[in-house]
Amino acid sequence: MSYEQKIKIISTVFGDYSKSGKEFLFYCPSCKHHKKKLSVNLEKDKFKCWICDYSGNSLRRLVRKYGNSLQKQEWYKLDQRIDLSENTLDLFETKKEIEYKIDLPEQFISLCNKETLTSKIPLSFLRTRGLERKDILMWKIGYCPKGEYEGRVIIPSFDMNGDINYFIARDFTERNYIKYKNPNASKDIIFNELYVNFDEDLILTEGVFDAIIAENNSVPILGSTLSETSRLFQKIVKYDTTVYLALDPDAEEKESKIMESLLRYGIEIYKVIINPYKDVGSMTKKGFQSRKNDAILIDNDNYFVYKTMCA
Repeated sequence: MSYEQKIKIISTVFGDYSKSGKEFLFYCPSCKHHKKKLSVNLEKDKFKCWICDYSGNSLRRLVRKYGNSLQKQEWYKLDQRIDLSENTLDLFETKKEIEYKIDLPEQFISLCNKETLTSKIPLSFLRTRGLERKDILMWKIGYCPKGEYEGRVIIPSFDMNGDINYFIARDFTERNYIKYKNPNASKDIIFNELYVNFDEDLILTEGVFDAIIAENNSVPILGSTLSETSRLFQKIVKYDTTVYLALDPDAEEKESKIMESLLRYGIEIYKVIINPYKDVGSMTKKGFQSRKNDAILIDNDNYFVYKTMCA
């Protein structure tokens, strides 16, 4: 696609522009500043607002997010790319929405309340995992002093309606042979979807403790796989969400498959380097944010280079 064709389509989306050197300046659709501060660089295929710092590494994604159907189709035709998210919308709309609802254990006690004698040990355990008071409140964490989940902290997941659809039960006594004992329920959920914003950058981790340390719009995939038929994958494609992959270093092969799937749908991917840590949960929050800021952009051009380096 020529630069002239690109700027013509972008200008139909955002209106008239000014030019400064190789930069084309438009009004920013994010902060809506009264001056043209959204800088578009055709050669680098990047954009950035100098007021609100809204930025990205793909002009296609900019058109895809703000353009109408005709503008998007013109871009995809010239780019010789199929708008896969549009092709999958029927799947999103016709797939039967099954409501997964479960109950928390009967013996569940919230840790959001005032500290008690029985809550000291689970609270101490959470602190050793790097969790703060605000994390306990945000993730609605509790524990079970007795019953089937005795000696375990409970981290619930809430669907879009605020109903509980899953929970993680992690041993805090170090006496149970099995660290995790989760409910007999479907994992085809978006953990804590109630708090997820797919219009913002999304961090994908393996476990829930990883997601808590990662903060800022993080979702645990409850493992190291992400099927294209899963709700989480489909939501990412539907909203064209930028993804930061922060999986454990020992899951490189599975992570590569996730990258391949996301790249087929034109998703912008960044790889967060976790080594030499075993997972995000063993890092500090500040340490993870530093790694996230240095994340590597993975695209069709450098994916195979990255894969060779990991082999």
